Order: sequence, then C-alpha cells, then structure tokens
Amino acid sequence: MDATAMTHYISETFDGVRAVESSGDTFFTYDPDGDLPEDRWLPFATVVTGDDHDSVSGLDAPEAYRLNIGLTKAAYTSRFGPAPTDRDEHGVLDTGFDHSERDRVMPHPYYASQYWICVVNPGANTTDDVARLLDEAHRFAARKHANRSGRGVRGRAQDSR
Repeated sequence: MDATAMTHYISETFDGVRAVESSGDTFFTYDPDGDLPEDRWLPFATVVTGDDHDSVSGLDAPEAYRLNIGLTKAAYTSRFGPAPTDRDEHGVLDTGFDHSERDRVMPHPYYASQYWICVVNPGANTTDDVARLLDEAHRFAARKHANRSGRGVRGRAQDSR
C-alpha cells in the first residue's frame, strides 16, 4: 500500500476523521463535527512522505513513506516496554531499532517517548497489525474527544446555575 492508498484507507475506514495535508504529509485527527479549534487539533496518525523533518527513516527514497500512530501508554508498553528517553546527538531516541527498516512496526524515532510507533512502507508483514493499531488509535482519539466534550458540557451547565 503506497502513501496515497494509506491516506485513503484511514480517511475512508474510520468515522469522524479529519485529514489535513501539508507539504505532502497528512495528519489525521478525530473531529466528527469539524469544529475543533487549532490548539486542540492533535493527530492520532500521520503519513509522512519526505525527509523534511528528519532523515532517519530514509524517506528520500522513491515511494518511501512512514506511517506514524499514537497509542495509549498501555498499548505501547505492552508491545515495546517502557518508552525510551535517551536521545543521540540528532535527537533520535535510542529504541534499538533501525528506523529505516521497511514493513516493521517499531517505536517512532522521535516520539516514542510519547507512545508513538511507526512503520516505514507498511506491507504484507504489517497489514493486519497496522489495521488493528490504527483502529486502537482511532478509538483512543474518539474517547479523548468525548471526554473533552463531556467536560465542556458539564462546565457550561455549572456556569448556568
């Protein structure tokens, strides 16, 4: 699946998703009403298609892209253990993985400490895993959205007393 197909998959498979493209990269957030203010707009997944922000994944190769997925702490640590905190001189987290390896789920080179994982050029080895991880990330994003919305509703109700 190439980057365009992955973008379509995420946009078409998961409800309430808003996709924003910038410089060839696509950012996906859960925003079912399309009204989240920009300061609350946090993606649950991204598709990065170039080395504009880092070169650790070799995204300058033809057709290369990296799918990034934000997980819960529990989901991340059950798979990889504690999130890494040590970084090299370029800011890359010491995860023990080769971040240029294709078709392998691994900790994100920069955001693993925030429980993000990535896959460079997802393919046959990771198709089912990626679908499950995206579903989990989407459900987590929907829960966070519902929690924020619920707090906002309660806050308005208390203000009206």
